[in-house]
Amino acid sequence: MTILSDSSPSPSAPPLAGVRVIDLSMFLAGPFCTQQLADLGAEVIKIEPRSGDSTRLLPPHFHQGESLYFLSTNRSKKGMVLDLSRPDGQAILHRLAATADVVIDNYRPGVTRKLAADFDTLSRINPRIVCCSISGYGQDGPYAQRPAYDMIVQALSGGMSLTGEPGHRAVRAGVPIGDICAGLHAVIGILAALREREQSGRGQFVDISMLDVQVSMLSYQGVYHLFSGEVPGRQGRGHASIPTYASFQASDGQDVLICANTEKMWACLCDVLERPALTADPRFLTNELRHAHRAELEPILADAFAERSCADWIGRLTRAGVPCAPVNSVADALADPQVRHRDMVRDVEHARGGTVSVLGNPVRLSRSACAPFRSPPLLGQHTDEILRGLDYRQEQIHAWREQGVVA
Repeated sequence: MTILSDSSPSPSAPPLAGVRVIDLSMFLAGPFCTQQLADLGAEVIKIEPRSGDSTRLLPPHFHQGESLYFLSTNRSKKGMVLDLSRPDGQAILHRLAATADVVIDNYRPGVTRKLAADFDTLSRINPRIVCCSISGYGQDGPYAQRPAYDMIVQALSGGMSLTGEPGHRAVRAGVPIGDICAGLHAVIGILAALREREQSGRGQFVDISMLDVQVSMLSYQGVYHLFSGEVPGRQGRGHASIPTYASFQASDGQDVLICANTEKMWACLCDVLERPALTADPRFLTNELRHAHRAELEPILADAFAERSCADWIGRLTRAGVPCAPVNSVADALADPQVRHRDMVRDVEHARGGTVSVLGNPVRLSRSACAPFRSPPLLGQHTDEILRGLDYRQEQIHAWREQGVVA
């Protein structure tokens, strides 16, 4: 099974059609990763214990008894219940792995070995298998066995220390960047391993650390510190290098965000704000000077923005070519005409009836379509189908069900 190439007979097929993924992960980082792969056409088989992924029961919102948290990251997958603590369960996994391209987990290091689901074991069965483990700290190092969650890696990485208002306590990012970005880097690693396999014929192990990902996301702030020794603090609503890259409150209380990053944009901003004299002020002649005198510039800009409504400013700034945006609520963002035009809000029919609105996939390819969105699986929904596809007889499946090996 390989990724479709330009010579594939069906160029409109999803790009990962024919790739089989075994998903042993739960909660957020792993399921988000495998949902991206499913959207791109991979067959994703989600294997859960009899109790199911714990997010199936996560409040506060439910549709037909299923948590919207679970529904948000598990569409278009097949669902199977398998007890991997039992030898028969492990034997089933091994037969399935022989047919698969990728196995993903987010267990703590060492757990997959106890379940006979580790790369060394599975690669002996299928030398082409790509295994990916997403963990808090990676497979080695002094923290490897510690538990980790999104907010913990935000805190440890230093990123949380940058978030919040100067002079106040640090706050977590409003979206789960620790989990989501780890999931995205897992997708990158898996696709890279599949591409390399086309040359070598062999799979490999992909080790994704949530903390590694968050440290890499320090980007220029981390490099600034390594060069200067200075420790950056809370960034608030502004930018460390560009004082006209910030948000200001309009007269109606809504914030307007501007990104006037060039001298031309600065001049246009001053015209829109009806403060043309600022362009000749010796304190603000260049970005370097504006940065040095930002404490004097910011209140001037704040006073100007307080004179009109957010919508008024957005119209004026847009016409003048100054990059800007309202600081939308989630409701505003999901109703935005650009977001809707790009199909970033989609309806999915649920297996138990009715429809659920979900977020779209941002990947757009010129020739290959993403796979149609399908309902997240009910717990164990496709167990029998998958086992029959592995040539197990119905009597054996029934016996395993009676024993609790499958459900």
